[in-house]
Amino acid sequence: MYSTGIAYFLWLISGFGALGFHRFYLGRFGTGLLYLFTGGLFGLGGFFDLFYIPVMVREANLQTGYRNAMFGSFGNYKAGIDTGGFFRDRTKESAERIILKAAKRNEGVVSPGEIALQADITIDKAKSLLEKLVEEGYADLRVKKTGMLVYVFPEFLSEEKSNELEDF
Repeated sequence: MYSTGIAYFLWLISGFGALGFHRFYLGRFGTGLLYLFTGGLFGLGGFFDLFYIPVMVREANLQTGYRNAMFGSFGNYKAGIDTGGFFRDRTKESAERIILKAAKRNEGVVSPGEIALQADITIDKAKSLLEKLVEEGYADLRVKKTGMLVYVFPEFLSEEKSNELEDF
């Protein structure tokens, strides 16, 4: 997990953000290079980051948490999907992104069948990935009023979809 203190320390030693060391640390390589070559967007970006670093650290930790939840017990699990990295093939999507896009599109509710279809993996693998997200606290398992089990991502859940669900 990333540390706000370390990010601020790197911001400080890189000339108040001018060299972008804090952005490299948080996995933002593109903007890190931009800051490196432009002096932190001529100092304006470095000043902005003084206040934005806690948000960047939270986002980086959330992304790391999702990635660990998805691939922690699967090692470098691949099924036609990319696990990420600096030089990743941008035509492939991680299972995490596929699940999150489906959840957002479906107002917070997904099923293993939907994920299996979109990620081109088996339903058992999709169910395992979704259950891992539930164990890590990023999703909930609920029952629709029709009796179907679904996985709910509260951050995308609409009121309308919430009314269709019962607690499990």
